[in-house]
Amino acid sequence: MIAEVKKILIVDDSPQDVELTIATLAESNLANEVVVAEDGEEALDYLHKRGKFANGNGLPAVILLDIKMPKMNGIEVLKHIRSDPNLKLIPVIMVTSSREERDMVESYNLGANSYVVKPVDIAQFRNSIKVLGQYWAVINQQPPGPKQ
Repeated sequence: MIAEVKKILIVDDSPQDVELTIATLAESNLANEVVVAEDGEEALDYLHKRGKFANGNGLPAVILLDIKMPKMNGIEVLKHIRSDPNLKLIPVIMVTSSREERDMVESYNLGANSYVVKPVDIAQFRNSIKVLGQYWAVINQQPPGPKQ
């Protein structure tokens, strides 16, 4: 049986960070398709197959979630994900420019799997994304989720 290659969901309102993240994941030769949500509301639409994502299938292998976004911030999205029995086992990596201790503490208290501060240096950022993508989308073994 061939294992399904799950998607990576990037939730970030910065087109530059999204573009760099996608390019870095592609350079890492990950077979995972990448889906982008530009804010928290769009991320929840994807996860619940609403709006423009109504015809979507399957849950992502991992969510790379920014904190500071319009409409609904990453902390609110994480609260929603962890309170939903169908979503709560998806690994959520906070990838953010926030160095605020309260954001980090709240993210971990809400069940974030990891908290990565976006390095200012592009080479460091690319290396961080490569490691995250390879570990969470390929190496990490997740428990089976609810049937879709």
